[in-house]
Amino acid sequence: MTIAGRTVLVTGANRGIGKALVEDALRRGAARVYAGTRQPLVHSDKRVTPLTLDVTDAAQIQAALERVESLDILVNNAGLALYDDLSDRATIERHLAVNLFGPYALTQAFLPLLTRSRGAIVNVLSVTAFAAMPLIPAYSISKAAAFSLTQSLRALLAGADVSVHAVMAGPVDTDMSRGLDIPKASAESVARAIFDGVEIGDEDIFPDPMSASMAESWRSGAAKELERQSAALVLPAMRP
Repeated sequence: MTIAGRTVLVTGANRGIGKALVEDALRRGAARVYAGTRQPLVHSDKRVTPLTLDVTDAAQIQAALERVESLDILVNNAGLALYDDLSDRATIERHLAVNLFGPYALTQAFLPLLTRSRGAIVNVLSVTAFAAMPLIPAYSISKAAAFSLTQSLRALLAGADVSVHAVMAGPVDTDMSRGLDIPKASAESVARAIFDGVEIGDEDIFPDPMSASMAESWRSGAAKELERQSAALVLPAMRP
């Protein structure tokens, strides 16, 4: 799927990877970019339509749905990452509300439009879905759950010709990781790699040097093979 001429919705579009995704979609010739943010957004490009969109707010999701006439690509990018331990259950629940149930709610709301366009869902996840980062355990838990959701959606929506992409990002130079003294990819390079992956049809996108080092072993590994075998059971099970 090419980005040129397509309609794209990006959540968390006012900063970091989300902002970079909006700009890269415009650079690639997107016909319309819906930029979902919690705070009002102003953009100079007339192809950008701002949406006030808290992914945990059902009323705002419904209001956004009423403004979007057609949609080819939904990018679930909005996320929460708090540096905390596991002593407070409320912290885990906050992460799940944004990082798991947010993409779930957006996908459910916009699925009829995506089915009509035979579009794509892009879930911006993290390598912490594979191995938890103890500095941000609640975030890691939520991203592991979101990855499982992504895999299930991929299998279940294959029959509707809706592609589902998992972005397995490593450290990116955004507010979340700026204080960490580790190598970080730029948000702009990650955004380019994400849309490159969508355009060539990669199911799992590894958009930065750290995650890219895992790509070959993941795609040929036992876990990915198990995902393929599990997905192959879906269509026979759904037949009458």
